[in-house]
Amino acid sequence: MSISPPATTEPRTAKRAPSALRGLGARRLDRYPEPGVRHWYLVVVVLVTIVLYYQLYIQYAVSTAVISQYHMTFLYFVYISVAANAVGAFSSLVAGLADRWGRANIVVYGLLAVGLLTTFALPNAPGKVSYLLIYAAIAFVEGMILVATPALIRDFSPQLGRASAMGYWTMGPIIGSLVVTAVTSRTYGGGTTWQDEIRFAGISGLVLFVVALFGLRELAPALRDQIMVSLRDRALVEARAKGMDTDSALRAQWRQMLRPDVVGSAVAISLYLLLYYAAVGNFVLYFATTFGYSAQRANALLNWYWGANAITLVVAGVVSDRLRVRKPFMLLGGIGSIGFTLWFTLRATEPHTGYYTFALIVAGIGVTSGIAYSPWMAGFTETVERHNPAATAMGLAVWGWTVRITVALSAAFVPLVVNTVTPLIEYGPAVEQASVQAAPALAVTRAHPEIFAELDAYAPDKVPASLLSRAEKEVGAEQLRTVRKAAPQLKLLREHGPEVQRASADNPGKWQTWWWVCLGGQVLFLPFVFVMSGRWRPRDARRDLQLHEEAVARQFAEMRPDSEEGRTA
Repeated sequence: MSISPPATTEPRTAKRAPSALRGLGARRLDRYPEPGVRHWYLVVVVLVTIVLYYQLYIQYAVSTAVISQYHMTFLYFVYISVAANAVGAFSSLVAGLADRWGRANIVVYGLLAVGLLTTFALPNAPGKVSYLLIYAAIAFVEGMILVATPALIRDFSPQLGRASAMGYWTMGPIIGSLVVTAVTSRTYGGGTTWQDEIRFAGISGLVLFVVALFGLRELAPALRDQIMVSLRDRALVEARAKGMDTDSALRAQWRQMLRPDVVGSAVAISLYLLLYYAAVGNFVLYFATTFGYSAQRANALLNWYWGANAITLVVAGVVSDRLRVRKPFMLLGGIGSIGFTLWFTLRATEPHTGYYTFALIVAGIGVTSGIAYSPWMAGFTETVERHNPAATAMGLAVWGWTVRITVALSAAFVPLVVNTVTPLIEYGPAVEQASVQAAPALAVTRAHPEIFAELDAYAPDKVPASLLSRAEKEVGAEQLRTVRKAAPQLKLLREHGPEVQRASADNPGKWQTWWWVCLGGQVLFLPFVFVMSGRWRPRDARRDLQLHEEAVARQFAEMRPDSEEGRTA
């Protein structure tokens, strides 16, 4: 069924602004939207998330060209991501003010800013420093949007449907990754440059900006600052909103959110997702440097992860809503992730592990993390609501800050722990190529190590005549010419060959160390499941819902006589 952009009813004023201006400025809804309209808003927010991740991840698909264009080292490129995530972390805190500024405006005009920077600024950066600064500016705006979007998902999703909605929202980075792969695999090369690929992503953001500009609204504070368990609460929520003091609900939000269940849960999920961050940023490097996979083969393996994860996020959300519980899914998914990650970690030093064994492992990680994550997102917003539903954006700001700081730290520490990647990436291909090209010369030098050790002590034009004459007698003039011809390759092998050889031998163990760190993060996630809001047993959840509906009916019945008297008067 297709969904059309809704028409909203604006509050009456003495002078009505032109309709176009109302659409640009007035985004608040004074009534909870009908199902079709509500679904439209949810679709727009999910599309925003997908396109935003497309714009963020496109640079990784063209990373080799970017590194070459600006003469970056691999480590410099890694620290672009570190800086971007650090900036995004603090912009997430700024977005905690979304309850005052308006969540929809942050999303709409954030899309415009990111679209303009990605389309016009980033592909035209004059140098690597300006490239870093522009990408950091994109990440700053992204950090604000990715606090506002889950807040909007929460607003338009009663608790009984929230895990399903959050499941769709959390597909944003996954589908964004798939869009990057789909677009670049069909367009990159053959006359299309890396700058064009970045522009394509930027243009998609500008197109969605136009859609959101006219098609995205948000609930008025008096509506969104209440807890809505099911759509049956709609009439009571709207009735309460008429006399609600929204200013008092906004006081002391930081103090209300800096609690163990909110902060602890945000830290726990950030650590739980360490392996996911590694999958996004490092799995291609890992499988290329450890198991010799091509980029295409490594990305094909990752599709098992993304596909399994995307499907499970939605399915787990739907089932969680149906059973009305979150915690059992978090615990089951967490334990399952630990099992599959342990299997993955133990295979890190097994060079003969088959492709389909890894496909099964990463698909298992995708399934189990999907089981845990969409119910966790729903449970986290419900935990925030337990303290103050008006502070949803502030609670999500705490979550956004924690996640992005963790991403920045993990990106910074991976090259330090896995210090074998830099020599393998920077010199490995050149050393491998040189060893092939210089193979005949290597055979000659290895057959006569003593004479070539003496020759290497002199510059090519400074070799004593007596030593050169002896070399021609021992080695032969033709073989000496072979060695001289391969001199550049032999020099590269002497300077970087031993380093690359050591890195290649140590690389599996270094990566295994990082996988143990990721596994530890998943273990630390489990205790915090118990501090979050919600029931363990569906039976208890159904009883809570029944008591809630009875309370809603009583409150609404108590309010109706007053409203009838008011109309009579």
